[in-house]
Amino acid sequence: MSDNISEQEGFVLNAAIGFLSVLLSILIIALIFRVLHPRIQSDRVEQDSVLISNIIQLEVLNGCGVPGLATRFTSNLRSYGFDVVESGNFDNFDMTETIIISRNGNLANANRVARALGIPEDRILIEKSNDFYLDATLVIGSDYQSLNID
Repeated sequence: MSDNISEQEGFVLNAAIGFLSVLLSILIIALIFRVLHPRIQSDRVEQDSVLISNIIQLEVLNGCGVPGLATRFTSNLRSYGFDVVESGNFDNFDMTETIIISRNGNLANANRVARALGIPEDRILIEKSNDFYLDATLVIGSDYQSLNID
């Protein structure tokens, strides 16, 4: 009877070793493949510097009251490479034109957002404050259908 138990234990041990050997082989092959063929970072084509090299943090606010609009813009802006850190509703829903508010005084970042969405540069406002942790705020107005959004 003790021989029977040790044979079963041996079989289980050999099966476990075999399984772990196969798993280790798969991981080694995956590592070699990853080194030889690195993952492509983005499949979007860069269009007139729309995709950016440095990360711009945005706040997206719905200023016209269309349900789900801030979420829709958030998704699109992230596909352009922007880091949308917050989204929600603006103080009111009376915005007729979409604006960008530069929060850190860096107009280059606000201009990149404007170019990505097709917003004229004269609709970029500066509201610099050390209390803001983000680069810009996008306030979506009722002209949102004229913007570059998929």
